[in-house]
Amino acid sequence: MQNKKITHLTQAAAIAALYVVLTLLSNILGLANYAIQVRFSEALTILPLFTATAIPGLYAGCLISNILTGCIVWDIIFGPLATLLGALGTRYLCRKCKWAAPLPPILANTLIIPFILSYAYKFEGSLPYFMLTVGIGEVLSCGVLGMLLYFTLFKYRKQLFGS
Repeated sequence: MQNKKITHLTQAAAIAALYVVLTLLSNILGLANYAIQVRFSEALTILPLFTATAIPGLYAGCLISNILTGCIVWDIIFGPLATLLGALGTRYLCRKCKWAAPLPPILANTLIIPFILSYAYKFEGSLPYFMLTVGIGEVLSCGVLGMLLYFTLFKYRKQLFGS
């Protein structure tokens, strides 16, 4: 039992670390924040299909990333919450249909992040504009990159995640 707990903690920590590294890479390229966001790390939101330990890993990774990239407090609170809701949705709503798996994180981020951009950061632009730009970035990150990651990992799922 203790080994299983250690394995889950290690998996969650590795996912969090990978999320941070991929976000920092996106940030270096100017893609992690602002109105147009294509965080490579959001591709990892597909991982709850393989393991529930991805859920806290994704949350922690997003929280740490938002702190390290200099986000304001509202983004540090609500950005990880959007990632958490998306991860929970992927795990518990989309297990039967892998093609639906990117939808919860796309929807969570498209509905939450524009309010942060508009009201917390006070970026110029309307909520529908931010929903469009964030939504496009999420479709690219979660939908395209996430599904590529899914198909890459699927054949190694037993070795990587034990399921």
